[in-house]
Amino acid sequence: MQTIGLDVGSRSIERVVWNPATGLWSWTKVPTTFDPVGQCRRLLADVDGVPVMATGYGRKLVADTFAHLRVETVTEIQAYALGAHFLYPEARTVLDIGGQDTKVIALNASGKVSRFEMNDRCAAGTGKFLEFMATALQVPLEDFGDFALGADKRVQINSMCTVFAESEATSLMARGEKAQNIAMGLHAAIAQRVLAMLRRVGVEKPVVFAGGVAHNRCMRRLLAEAVGDGFIAAENPDVLGALGAALLAARSRVSNGGA
Repeated sequence: MQTIGLDVGSRSIERVVWNPATGLWSWTKVPTTFDPVGQCRRLLADVDGVPVMATGYGRKLVADTFAHLRVETVTEIQAYALGAHFLYPEARTVLDIGGQDTKVIALNASGKVSRFEMNDRCAAGTGKFLEFMATALQVPLEDFGDFALGADKRVQINSMCTVFAESEATSLMARGEKAQNIAMGLHAAIAQRVLAMLRRVGVEKPVVFAGGVAHNRCMRRLLAEAVGDGFIAAENPDVLGALGAALLAARSRVSNGGA
């Protein structure tokens, strides 16, 4: 029997359909929009008796709304760890930068979580911070990383508070600093914050970079330069959570006797 993993994030929702018998899986991504329940309803429209495991910040909303489907939930830490280990068995650290939080997860050789750190109380170092600053510099978010790579130097950004960082960026522009240089400085500030989290958890390579911000070419380059050999940018960075949830749904079904 197939299982479904659903990762409900702040900007997107990913669905993975996993077939334990064949080892094949497929995935779908849709924007969260202002109606995450409606988006999930469309993604689960063809579900009938299929085990569903939800993760992400909206997992409890899904479990409550679709109680008739007996949706189970799993934390993002567990889901990303399992998804990363499945795709990259050699991985020892997972770095996930999403829209609302940043997570660093240390794995042992069998893919189990040994320790982790999570920043979910402040926008600093997350996709939301990048989105806010891209808007301030009037650059589309999807182009912000490439825009920053056009810098000819890295300016120092001292504040990671979104309000103060915007004020700092405005002051730099008023002094004639190139917008690309300011964008690079903002990316570098996030990278330094993330690297501090990695050091606190303990960097063991390979490090897998996942989450929506892993699409940003500037962040990938800065982190790859800092980590060095053993840095892996996930090919489909959005899918790890949903994949891990689908895999865990299959395990849960087996442990429950196939019910």
